[in-house]
Amino acid sequence: MHFVEVAIQNVRGFSPAGRFPLKTGYLILKPPTADVLPLAGLSLSLLYSDGRGGDASFAGSSGRSGKAALTFVGQDGMTYRVLRELGGSGSLHRLNPTTSQPELMSSDTGEINQYLRGQAGLPPRTTFEQVYCLQLVMLPSRRPRKSSPKAAAAKASGSTPSLANASAVQPAADIPAAEAKVKALEKEVIVSREVDQLQFKVDELSSLIFEADSKLKGGEGLKTAIAEAEAAWRAAPTPESLGLPQDILSRVKRHPKAVARRDEALARLETDRDAEEADAVVYVPPLTKNRYFWGGLGSGVLFLGVSVGLGFTVGPMWRYLALLNIPAFGTAALMALRYVDDLQKATRKGTKDNRKGAREKKILDEFELEDAPVRMALKALNVETLDEIPPALERKDLLGIRLGELQTQLEEFEASPDFQDALRQAQDLRAEQETLNAELTAKGTYVRDLREVERELGRLKESIALAKAPPAPVVVGGVATAAPVDPLEDPSPLVLAQAADVLTSDLLSVQALLKDRCVQYLTALTDRRYQGVEWDRDGNAFALTANSRIPVGELPPKDLDLYYLALRLTVVEKTCARVKRPFLLDDVLTGVDEAKLPLVARMLKHLGTLTQVLHVTAHPGFAQMSDGTVNV
Repeated sequence: MHFVEVAIQNVRGFSPAGRFPLKTGYLILKPPTADVLPLAGLSLSLLYSDGRGGDASFAGSSGRSGKAALTFVGQDGMTYRVLRELGGSGSLHRLNPTTSQPELMSSDTGEINQYLRGQAGLPPRTTFEQVYCLQLVMLPSRRPRKSSPKAAAAKASGSTPSLANASAVQPAADIPAAEAKVKALEKEVIVSREVDQLQFKVDELSSLIFEADSKLKGGEGLKTAIAEAEAAWRAAPTPESLGLPQDILSRVKRHPKAVARRDEALARLETDRDAEEADAVVYVPPLTKNRYFWGGLGSGVLFLGVSVGLGFTVGPMWRYLALLNIPAFGTAALMALRYVDDLQKATRKGTKDNRKGAREKKILDEFELEDAPVRMALKALNVETLDEIPPALERKDLLGIRLGELQTQLEEFEASPDFQDALRQAQDLRAEQETLNAELTAKGTYVRDLREVERELGRLKESIALAKAPPAPVVVGGVATAAPVDPLEDPSPLVLAQAADVLTSDLLSVQALLKDRCVQYLTALTDRRYQGVEWDRDGNAFALTANSRIPVGELPPKDLDLYYLALRLTVVEKTCARVKRPFLLDDVLTGVDEAKLPLVARMLKHLGTLTQVLHVTAHPGFAQMSDGTVNV
């Protein structure tokens, strides 16, 4: 996991507006002004929003709305973007790897938190805050001191802590006002504790709801498969959708027989035509070229003329010569009849040819009626052979069967006892969560974190104590010595417990894993004033010197801060071998000696080779050692 980009608009400590890409490695974020840049706090508010408007405190100019967006790559390899209007609503987007476009996942705060925990791989808020964020208020020297028997005995004897060994708290200038504020803070502590408990229950319910939703989402794969199968079934071709006849499959099956019938009929027709053409006399000579016709006609005319002429001139007996006209004209008439008969035969041959052409056209038309739908099917289905048509048209029936099977599986899954139990459990948990959210809303739209209020209350009480009883030296055996003071809080148990959660191991195993590396960091940061570190079974730490074993809470504040830095660097280094998450540092090194800063920079540089390190600082020395600088 690593951050990809932060985009802001009117956010305290940042430029008025801008988008700032963040690469991996050791990266320096340089603030535009001397104001504290709340990178870690803003990231926590975006990734772990409670939906009650607490992030409104990060808005810059009053009267203007602020917006912030954080883009990161989750443990699942997907890119997410959390966008939130400070003090208002927010949304979660996921980058679609296919289209490279963001897709809205949810606008509900509870669903966003569940999704980031379950899918993106975010740890619980406490783990992310105590392991992967290092803020100025987390330094032990900035936390209130705890009471110890030695300090109580010193107070009972009339001595008070000295300013030399006290924390950076100054005596209260106005004690009544401070005491009034203490009462207000005590009330706020009560409210914050109630809110913290309610929020813990809400987070627990969110986790249970996510588990129940995970069981319910077991059918999401089936629903997706059903949607895809239904879309494929609707898109599958049918004779109706393609404009084909209903019996297209039977036409395709009998198409080879239709082709065979056509070819056989055409072949038979061609055979008959060839035989008739071989026997037929195509050419009929004209009658005018028939010499028998002209001979008979001429003889008849000659005999007629001779008989008439001789009958009138010689005698009536020559008239009988006209009887010879009968055979002459008969011959001519016979030739004419034969010519007519030949013409009739030739005409019958042409008529028969026309009938054969009509028969051929009829055969082709009948085949066209059978072939046209098949050719339409080939074109509509975009296939090349007839064998591909039936599978393409039968695909819809197969898809319908598959769709029915999937729907049956989904119905069986949703009717299963596990699904019904998870459904009822999710409904009950959501109802309980809504009740708790209503209680949280009734507590107020903005309630500070309990630890922050307790720290302020502790500092305020300490300032009142300093104002009421100025420190005085304690005289022991004629020698003035500083009175014992309350020890600082040991940060080790909380950090070690969170490291054990990340590494899914027990506390003792984690101590053994961290010890050597933590000692290396500590000895380097303290110039070997301490040679070792030990932890007891509860995680309380002891610094080892040449002659003593000192609880870390009794170390000087600067040394305790250096131990805390060494422990945090060690935890990040060891946990990133199991799961990589960005390490966010606010400007927490202001109290470290200038000579130590190059050493710390090299440590952070080494850590940047293992995971992403985002360090907020304006110091030029760190920028020289970093992999890049971003002016935010």
